[in-house]
Amino acid sequence: MRQFDVFVFDENYDETQGIIPQPPFTDDELGWFFTNDWNKHLDEIEGEWVIFAHPSIKIDREFLNNVADVTDGFPMVDAFAPRIRTKEKKFLGGYLLRPAIMGSGFVAIDENAPMRYVAAPHPFLAVFSRRIIQRTGRFDTTLPPIARLADFTLRMMHAGGKLFSVPYLVAQAMNDEAALIAEENAPDLKATALILSKAFGIEASLPFALHHPSVIPTLLSNRKERKTKRKAATQLSKLKNDFLTQVTE
Repeated sequence: MRQFDVFVFDENYDETQGIIPQPPFTDDELGWFFTNDWNKHLDEIEGEWVIFAHPSIKIDREFLNNVADVTDGFPMVDAFAPRIRTKEKKFLGGYLLRPAIMGSGFVAIDENAPMRYVAAPHPFLAVFSRRIIQRTGRFDTTLPPIARLADFTLRMMHAGGKLFSVPYLVAQAMNDEAALIAEENAPDLKATALILSKAFGIEASLPFALHHPSVIPTLLSNRKERKTKRKAATQLSKLKNDFLTQVTE
């Protein structure tokens, strides 16, 4: 069994044509997957911990050593939301849920936030245990890539998992993409409405829709399909209200 598997997702990769990069380094304890299909290789996971990353994030030995230290230090945690250091030496962290009274949605944690549970990682980087991935299932690829980690994390919470932010678990951004995404307060509006509806019911997405009327047609479409997905994610939910308050601003 490997210690880590690293998935690097990019819509421009084409495995059928061999258009994928080579790993920056190799190790017997490490598996690499460069793919444009978020679900294709999930059955091939062997690592105890799995890193999902955008190609603009530098996955090096230093970062993996830090992941090893953090996972050993917090054995009861199922997933981690690393911070991303930008080229301007700012830090991008995970996201909290915004209360319904404030219009709901997601809000980034403070750059200097202490260790805490969060509701979603930065859209470009997350670390999950193999066991919680097996309990949560596959990514919803009907959502845009920027929203898939947030959706997966909320579903993971229903499966009994928790996402932890540790300030000293940091990866380096190799360009400005991560910072630009953060400025847009990812994920995007329509995807956020769908994620909230799937995870918490249509009533949870109503405050968000009232603050962002452009998402209303999205919420009114494909309701039967979304209800099926919600039932699959929440039927045996282990998510408790007291924990939900911990990941709400």
